[in-house]
Amino acid sequence: MTVAVNGIAHIHLTVNEPETCIPFWEKLCHFLEMETLIRNEDTLYCIGSRTGILVRAAPPGKRNRSFDQDTVGLHHLCFRARSAEDVDAIAKFVTETLQARVVHPAEPGEQFAPGYYSFLFEDPDGIRVEFNFVPGKGHFGEGGRLGPGGKGPASSYGEAGVGAEDTDRERE
Repeated sequence: MTVAVNGIAHIHLTVNEPETCIPFWEKLCHFLEMETLIRNEDTLYCIGSRTGILVRAAPPGKRNRSFDQDTVGLHHLCFRARSAEDVDAIAKFVTETLQARVVHPAEPGEQFAPGYYSFLFEDPDGIRVEFNFVPGKGHFGEGGRLGPGGKGPASSYGEAGVGAEDTDRERE
């Protein structure tokens, strides 16, 4: 027996600088049509848009550690947008209103999935957040690796995308 889950219920982030991170995340969540359920000086919990985001201050004795996406734990989190225009609107809000550090602007990323379009930035503590849009069924649709006639699972993933090394081997 298998079970299909219904998405992610909530994401819990621990931050070093609650005085900057909590307002940052609250503004972002409100822009995403989420509402604040809990807010105090060390905690924020917003719900809506089919998920929840909890931001909690690290205990004072543990605030000297920086986020490092290349160590064990979260690399980044990615929210799925309903359209490329929504990705652009989020990018504009994050850039102009939140003045976040942009890792890459809203741009196509066909190497990851057919029609992939995304924007990647960092919160004040350096936690990376992505918003993407993939039209149709993505990898499960026509032209996708797992769709009808697709190549199936890839054996590689990296900067060049999903299965780029597989494609290089096929050409040899």
